[in-house]
Amino acid sequence: MIIIPAVDIKNGKCVQLVQGKPGTEQVIIDNPVEVALSWQEKGARMLHLIDLDGAFGDNRHNQDLIKSMVGELSIPIEMGGGIRSKEDAIKLLDMGIKRVILGTLAIENPDVVKELSWEFESDSIMVALDSKDSQVVVRGWTEKTKKTVPQMGKIMQEAGAGSILFTNVDFEGLLEGFQLKPLQELLDAVDIPVVYAGGVSSLEDLKLLAETDVYGVVIGSALYKGKINFEEALRL
Repeated sequence: MIIIPAVDIKNGKCVQLVQGKPGTEQVIIDNPVEVALSWQEKGARMLHLIDLDGAFGDNRHNQDLIKSMVGELSIPIEMGGGIRSKEDAIKLLDMGIKRVILGTLAIENPDVVKELSWEFESDSIMVALDSKDSQVVVRGWTEKTKKTVPQMGKIMQEAGAGSILFTNVDFEGLLEGFQLKPLQELLDAVDIPVVYAGGVSSLEDLKLLAETDVYGVVIGSALYKGKINFEEALRL
C-alpha cells in the first residue's frame, strides 16, 4: 500500500477543506510547489493534486502553477478537479500529469473513459467514485446517482479505467476515522487498483487499510494538522 500526500490548490495556495465545501479552509499555505517538493523529499512516491478552482468552475486559474509543479517534481502526479471534457484530460496528460482523475465526466459519459484508455495507457485514467449514504454522488458531491459504488466500479473497469479513487464523503476532512465495509465491497467487486481517501486520521487507520487489498491511500488534513507523521506512516 502506498501513501499519497494530497496537495489541494485554490487561488494559488495549498488548502484543506472540510468535506470539500468552499469557505471551510482550515489549512492555507502560500507555496504549493514547495509543499509538493517537501513531500517528495520525505519519501512520497506519488502526489495527489486537486485543482479546487477547477472543481468549482475555473479550470484555467492554476495552469501555470500546475506546469511548475510538473516541472519541479520527479515523482508522478495524479490530478483531478475541473476535468470536464476529453480535451481537458488530454491537455493535462500532454503537460506531464501521470494520471488524470475523472469524476462526473466519466460517470455521465463512460465512453470518454473508453476513448482515453484507448489513446493513452489505461494506467493514465483514474475514475473518482465518491460515496455519500452508500450511493455514488457527482457534481461536487451535490447530486446522487442511482448506482452503488461497487456497481459503478464494475462499469468503469469495463470501460477501461486503470484505477479507481474511492472517497467516502461522509468522513472526508472530518479526521474521525472511516468505515472499512464500503471499501471492502468495492475491492471485492473490481480487479483494478483502488486508492482510498476520506477520514484517515491515525496510524491505526493505516493499519486497518494495510490489511486489505487497497493499492494506496490519499491523506490530506491528517498530515497537515499533525495527526499523522508522514515518515512514521511510511515506516508502518
